[in-house]
Amino acid sequence: MIPYERRLQMLQLLEQKEIVSLEAFLKDLQNVSESTIRRDLKTLAAEGQITLLRGGGACLKKGSYEIPVNSKTIQFVSEKEKIARYAASMVKDGEAIYLDSGSTALRMVKHLRNKQVTIVTTNALIFSELQETNMNCFMVGGEINISTASISGTITNTMLESNYFDKAFIGASGFSMVAGINTPDMREAEKKRIVKKNSAEAFILADGSKDGKSTLCKIFELGEVPIICDKSSDLLISTGNFILAK
Repeated sequence: MIPYERRLQMLQLLEQKEIVSLEAFLKDLQNVSESTIRRDLKTLAAEGQITLLRGGGACLKKGSYEIPVNSKTIQFVSEKEKIARYAASMVKDGEAIYLDSGSTALRMVKHLRNKQVTIVTTNALIFSELQETNMNCFMVGGEINISTASISGTITNTMLESNYFDKAFIGASGFSMVAGINTPDMREAEKKRIVKKNSAEAFILADGSKDGKSTLCKIFELGEVPIICDKSSDLLISTGNFILAK
């Protein structure tokens, strides 16, 4: 098992239980040494994903943090793929669309390869996905967050203010009754609001793991922007404004 796969399995175990002990990790990850698990836990803690506890246990970090993009790409892969495929099917030839930062929006590109569309994006990882496509792509300038591969800031907002989109596909860190559709980054929140204001239609891309999660900044009220999700829930149903990816 490669390190990414092993750490993904550890994160999935932490999603299921509030606190996981070192002994529980050893039992779940068969044939993995204690020293390797301790090393992986330190890596996940350094990335800001977990909090280490005395005695070798861990819990998922709560509150205002953003998971690094390298870790996002290996989490909930099938769910994100379903959302990306469905979202791409909504795009028509000739449209100008905005693709936000984040692994789900990035996955849309391969499903848009045969469409003649114009993409405006703040996703710094998009270059590798643009080979052999019919798309025009414009990268918005600004400051790059190395961890999340997202471009944001004053320059970004100024450029986006003069762009108008047929459709926008926006990422989020969570959605909850308390914090609405949210992100831990104030600059990201402002950027997403500008994009929504300048779009004929806007959609939130959020897999089921984001359900019930709250971070620092409310971007939109629940129900204000339709959420494209891989599964339904009582919270989504209560909004009256979500799309189930099929």
